[in-house]
Amino acid sequence: MVERLTLANPMRMRIAVTGASGFLGRSLCPVLQARGHEVVALDRGQIGDFTAVPDWRPLIAGADAVVHLAAIAHRSNVTAARLSEVNRGVPLALGRAAAAAGARLLFMSSVKVHGEQTHVGAFDEASAYLPEDSYARAKAEAEMGLRAIPGLKLSVIRPPLVYGPGVKGNFLLLLRAVASGWPLPLAALENRRSFVYSGNLADAVARCVESPQAAGRSYLVCDGRARSTPELCGAIGVALGRPARLFPFPAHWLDLAESLGKLTQSLEVDDGAIRRELAWTPPHSFEAGLRETAAWFRTSHGARSAR
Repeated sequence: MVERLTLANPMRMRIAVTGASGFLGRSLCPVLQARGHEVVALDRGQIGDFTAVPDWRPLIAGADAVVHLAAIAHRSNVTAARLSEVNRGVPLALGRAAAAAGARLLFMSSVKVHGEQTHVGAFDEASAYLPEDSYARAKAEAEMGLRAIPGLKLSVIRPPLVYGPGVKGNFLLLLRAVASGWPLPLAALENRRSFVYSGNLADAVARCVESPQAAGRSYLVCDGRARSTPELCGAIGVALGRPARLFPFPAHWLDLAESLGKLTQSLEVDDGAIRRELAWTPPHSFEAGLRETAAWFRTSHGARSAR
């Protein structure tokens, strides 16, 4: 739990956050408040279906900046049309409202706009758009559409896999697997994957919103150096107090397993631009982020560390 503080801040802003009660929003809002900003939370519980909002301008009235986190993650039961409606249409409507209001907009995109895996070097901001599914295509199209809105002061962040308290998807499956002591066929992998702790991502968002030089820029962010999947499993085991049990298995066979396929691939990002241009460094180490995630997991899922 992040303590809420009020700091003296001559740059105090009123910041509207969509998806404030979601996975990322729960990390971001306390960080913004701790830096002395006023947060206006915009959630489905308050305003209903985002795609049905007739005019975003009254909802962001008086805001100096808008952070758009709300989105539909890729799920098999969501159509491509619905993904486009939410992940492309809503950001564009919000972007037009922000431009009309003179507010800055930070759009949370995804490294997936560049593709599902890296082969030679890490992705950076200059890497080509190569989205491979409906989710990534909608995010890429939203980025391009937002840049075409006249007068919009836009910043974009493209994170890799985000972990932290409340995480879902493959990372949660891996937590469960390591906590249960299941033998995992991952020991032979030599891939390289980047991750970002939700607290570090929240700090990067705050820095972008506060920095005038971030307007018009896109940034990739991560915790630091890339890690292999076996190294990740080992670190999760340390955080849980339950060492990971890994054994070797041919990676090309693992690629065929839907639940493990992506974990066998490399997906590495270079976040040098945000570190150079905004003097940003992650406030939390990879190990500290995993400890916080493990503490949440033990509390919420009844996991016990090994004795």
